[in-house]
Amino acid sequence: MDVDQKLVLLGGLSPRQFMRRHWQKHPCLIRQAVPGVQPPIGRAALFELAGRDDVESRLVSSTGGRWALRHGPFTRRQIPPGTRPGWTLLVQGLDLHVPAAHELLSRFRFVPEARLDDLMISYASDGGGVGPHLDSYDVFLLQVDGRRRWRCGPVRDASLVPGMPVKLLSNFEPTEEWVLEPGDMLYLPPRWGHDGTAVGDDCMTCSVGFRTPTPTETAREVLQRMIDALDAPAEEPHYRDPAGSATATPGLIPEALQRFAQKAVIDALNDAHSLACALGESLTEPKSIVWFEGGGELGDQQGVRLDARSRMMYDSHHVFINGESFRASGRDARLMRVLADARRLDARAVAQLGGGARELLNDWVESGWAHPDGQHDESD
Repeated sequence: MDVDQKLVLLGGLSPRQFMRRHWQKHPCLIRQAVPGVQPPIGRAALFELAGRDDVESRLVSSTGGRWALRHGPFTRRQIPPGTRPGWTLLVQGLDLHVPAAHELLSRFRFVPEARLDDLMISYASDGGGVGPHLDSYDVFLLQVDGRRRWRCGPVRDASLVPGMPVKLLSNFEPTEEWVLEPGDMLYLPPRWGHDGTAVGDDCMTCSVGFRTPTPTETAREVLQRMIDALDAPAEEPHYRDPAGSATATPGLIPEALQRFAQKAVIDALNDAHSLACALGESLTEPKSIVWFEGGGELGDQQGVRLDARSRMMYDSHHVFINGESFRASGRDARLMRVLADARRLDARAVAQLGGGARELLNDWVESGWAHPDGQHDESD
């Protein structure tokens, strides 16, 4: 993607301009960001998707100020009729199952893949919504069918209404309000209060979310992987008590042992290779409900493309895919980076891979992580 090309999607700004002016600063309303937009999935197909075990779905409803939250999968009879007001069906990870949603998501690849969460779709009857709340991620809210009224504003008091099954801001004070038509899009930075309400029936909104992890969340993920990958050398020195270490206070932890432990931990954390691998693996780890259908085979003179469910990234020394890491250098590294960025390699590029990289690509195809170009994903 040319990050200096002006896009209708971003209201005539280039990705570079949009990120500089609006990203993580303040909301931005873009009228007709996607002119002529069509819902990536129909209502009947969406309801069917919400009945699957490998799809995360929720049903939120409000009647007379009383809120209810249920988690899927749902049978068709469990989803209220469209004539009943005040309910919303939320389906996460639509991009993993619907090619049109995956294609829609690809328009936003001017943001690093490492930040991407997923594309969620909400279907609401008249008056449906999830109430005033805030999220800890960047989000683009694209109206794909019907109309939705959005109210938003900075949050000065993040306290929640007690005793509710959904997280509702108790003192929400919106400063702006818009009604979005199909094709309109609203960008919201993290932790901006917002409340979206369907205006009329058959309201469908696609939410493209980008994670903003905290230091604690990142440390937990990375440190656990570093610990799991920690291997003891064949010959490793053991702790030795200093001379004259007899003690009259046996319950006191020796300072020498404290220094020994501190050095061991610092040395482990200073392993740049282990840290890089742990970060890349954690960023590409698929969600627990994601599974792959294997059994494919990459033939001669065939290109390859990543499965919609696959997460692939790279750094200066490694490529990462679906929670695994591999060292890469030279031409193989360059071509693998093309695969991560473009999510496909043509037959000519595949033919240029070395033997080890080609074997690795074959393994990914057999595992269902990638497919010979021209074949469809299981989600198609």
